[in-house]
Amino acid sequence: MHQESKIREIFQEGPILPEQVAASLQAHQHKKQIGAHSMFMGQVRADQTPQGIVAGIEYTTYRDMALEQMHQIREEIFAKFGLTCMHVHHSLGWVPAGAISLFVFTSSPHRKAAIEACAELVERIKKELPVWGKEVLEGEGHQWKSNN
Repeated sequence: MHQESKIREIFQEGPILPEQVAASLQAHQHKKQIGAHSMFMGQVRADQTPQGIVAGIEYTTYRDMALEQMHQIREEIFAKFGLTCMHVHHSLGWVPAGAISLFVFTSSPHRKAAIEACAELVERIKKELPVWGKEVLEGEGHQWKSNN
């Protein structure tokens, strides 16, 4: 089962590409003890705000703190749900509206654990990681996004 306890990099510059999602799924086909995968993909919305339409989000983080916190969350989720695998990819920098900025992928022998772990993992990432999004508006202007 879960053997890694090292801090893993989760951040990448720019959006998560569809090819990355496909590659993650492809890489797990040889792991025949897995019976279920659950995935979450967070997409940047072109929200209409009182200040204008969101063109995209500029993500920043306090990387060392975020990676340490993610490591703790990872260990707790693995222990609670008995997962086989867990992968988290979070964008930094510019992500235009319509692109994916968060990809969470959990795997386990049975569907309930994979689904529940994925849902809890997403909620904890949004609440606990020091990641900030500055919504850049079409034309000029920006506003800080709340994590909800």
